Amino acid sequence: MHDMTMRERMLALVRGEPVDRVPFVQYDHLAARNEEIWALIGRQEMGVLRWTTPFRREHPHCTRTVTAIERDGLRGESTVIETPRGTMQSQRFFEPMYGSGWTAQHFVKVLSDYDALTAWLDDEVIIADAEPLDCARRELGEDGLPLVRVERSPFQQLWIQWVNLEDLVCHMMDDPERVAICIAALQRRQRDVFGAIASLDVDFVDFPDNITAPVIGETWFRQYCLPDYDELADRLDVPVYVHMDGDLAPLYAAIGESKVSGLDSLSPPPDNDTSPGAALAMWPYMRVAVNFPSSVHLAPPEQVYRTTMDLLEQGGGSGRLQIQISENVPPSCWPRSFPQIVRAIHDFHD
Repeated sequence: MHDMTMRERMLALVRGEPVDRVPFVQYDHLAARNEEIWALIGRQEMGVLRWTTPFRREHPHCTRTVTAIERDGLRGESTVIETPRGTMQSQRFFEPMYGSGWTAQHFVKVLSDYDALTAWLDDEVIIADAEPLDCARRELGEDGLPLVRVERSPFQQLWIQWVNLEDLVCHMMDDPERVAICIAALQRRQRDVFGAIASLDVDFVDFPDNITAPVIGETWFRQYCLPDYDELADRLDVPVYVHMDGDLAPLYAAIGESKVSGLDSLSPPPDNDTSPGAALAMWPYMRVAVNFPSSVHLAPPEQVYRTTMDLLEQGGGSGRLQIQISENVPPSCWPRSFPQIVRAIHDFHD
């Protein structure tokens, strides 16, 4: 087999076609700038996945205003959403190393805020927009692929984006009908997103759901996630991936019954509970994009090499394994760990 470009290698894995070696990939500029990493390990040694949203949102009757703020020297933003049924406000702050953010104040704080959120969702118009997709393909060229995203599924979206998790659980007990109306609005918007994606030429689609079993549990996973996964899979002729980066053991049966065909950012031991070997054995149709364990980047180079080789021995010959950097890497570790990952991949295939 000829040496593939990173794009060809990644795309072959997505399509279930033969690959010349296991792809090593990072989310665009995650550990460091792509160019900085390529300068150390070589451009042909690492591919890139770029989160891409090929649709836009319009709100004819609501407004969203974002204002820059600062707290204890940290950059942040305050967002105010005004709807015919009330106003919501959130505050987020960003750490300087990766620019990743956390929510200091959620939009939904009391039950009446669900009315405003439902109004915001009902007002939203989803419009397919191929330009971000075309732009990602042009700029990435043979270096990688767009990672086309849809919305998070309803429960995941609520607790990650809109409501404090403890508050959400209490609200579901105190006023289940009100929360259910909001979830139905999220589902309606998701169907509009599905329609937009289905109208475009995509290679695969990812739910950025950040699934971990201790938070969602099997019952809510089946109720709030699987219907969306299966509906999108029925509408598309390309694989549907889900970002599942937590502990998954209690969800094994449900995942196996779903129409999901790719696990994005599977986080193996020692960080979480599911190895790529177990996933590949349980689900023989599944593509497994495994996040290299974040904690192991801190280890000596030879341990990084052994961990990589262990991952490869579990699934490197399957044609369904990708090793990627899709969770934060401890600062300054990648110059030591990435060359060992690349070395192990080449040694495995030689």
